[in-house]
Amino acid sequence: MTTTPHAIRQATVADAPELARLLEDFNTEFDEVTPEREALAERIAELIEADELMGLLAGDGPDGFAHLRFRPGVTTPGLEAYLEELYVAPRLRGQGMGRALLDAAMAAARERGATRMDLGTSVDDTAAIGLYEASGFTNREGGPDGPLMIYYERDL
Repeated sequence: MTTTPHAIRQATVADAPELARLLEDFNTEFDEVTPEREALAERIAELIEADELMGLLAGDGPDGFAHLRFRPGVTTPGLEAYLEELYVAPRLRGQGMGRALLDAAMAAARERGATRMDLGTSVDDTAAIGLYEASGFTNREGGPDGPLMIYYERDL
């Protein structure tokens, strides 16, 4: 991964409590349901141990994180990366940590063999949209003039 002014490193199982703390902060800020922190830390540790989740941590606190998930591509031989979450503590936003995390996530995905990355965000998160679009992500199928892509989800 490239060197940035923000210290970014890949999380280990031992970092699960910090990832859980940051994910709890993220979910609380955006009014999402979150399990108890201890249960969340256990699940994160399990996923890291099973190589089902790659976590990246930023800052001394740590103060930001990214979660990556990988899956085999169907139409290409490489992997596809899903940027499941990217979060920076509110007091540190606008200082380049989000961009550093995104750059590190893309580099880590390439190093792992991914040929594409996808993600989702809400239409009112203009800071995230600006970051992703400035980094080359698009929500237009096939290019800038293509139809708008829409992400859907539901509980099963």
